[in-house]
Amino acid sequence: MDLQATRDLFENLRENTDWDLSVPLLWGYYFVHSTPERLQALAVSLQAQGYTLVDQFEQEPEEGDAPFHVLHVERVEVHDEASLDLRNQELAALASQLGVEDYDGVDVGPAPTLQ
Repeated sequence: MDLQATRDLFENLRENTDWDLSVPLLWGYYFVHSTPERLQALAVSLQAQGYTLVDQFEQEPEEGDAPFHVLHVERVEVHDEASLDLRNQELAALASQLGVEDYDGVDVGPAPTLQ
């Protein structure tokens, strides 16, 4: 996800949600690899950094594609375009350092409320 895609994400959020982007939101981050082992190592590293493991699963491939595994982690935090771009770069570098094939991007939603 490059800086322009990050800017587009924020523009879309401003136009299509009523979320206050200056408060903590729930940011989800995704990684892809052909086997689960490297994703497990990445999950341990990310959990040590305060990320919550949401899921690790084998994605059902489309016809003709090879199967692959997905790691989904999340963290409640505040981002603007620049900080999210930096986070994306950090996560892509960590994935590469641990031999994970792809940092697949981000999603966002309202942070859970404490009850």
